[in-house]
Amino acid sequence: MTEILFYHMQRQPLEKVLPNLLERSLERKWRAAVQAASEERLQALDDQLWTFSDDSFLPHATDRDADAASQPVILTLRDTNPNAASIRFLVEGAELPPDAGSYERICILFDGTDQDALLRAREQWKQAKEGGHAVAYWQQDESGRWQKKA
Repeated sequence: MTEILFYHMQRQPLEKVLPNLLERSLERKWRAAVQAASEERLQALDDQLWTFSDDSFLPHATDRDADAASQPVILTLRDTNPNAASIRFLVEGAELPPDAGSYERICILFDGTDQDALLRAREQWKQAKEGGHAVAYWQQDESGRWQKKA
C-alpha cells in the first residue's frame, strides 16, 4: 500500500520545502520523481535545485534528458516513472498517477494560502482514501516545522 502524505505549506514556499524533502529521500537511497503541472514551474524547479543552497545542490534532470533513467531525481510534467522512483512529489495540483500503488510514498505539496490549492488537496485526499492508500496530513507550525495533524 502506498503512503500518501499531504504537506500543507503555510510558512515556507515550495522552493524551500521541496529541496529538503528531496534530500531526505536521497538519504534513504530512494529515487524521486517530481511532477509539476506547468512548463514554467518545471523550469523554475530545474533552475532552483541547482542553486537552493550555497554549499549543496540536488543532482537531477528532466525526463526529456537522455540520461533520465539514471538520475536520482527526475522533474516531469507526465505521470510516467522514467527513473524507477520510489517516491513521487506532486506540486501545483498535479494529478495522482494511474500507477500510484507502485510507489512507496507520494507527497502532495500544496500552498495553504491558495483556496484553489486547498480545494484540490481535499479532492486528492478523498481520491487517495477511496483508492485504499494510507494517508497522512502534515502542516507547518509557526516556526516552519512539520506537525502531523491527521
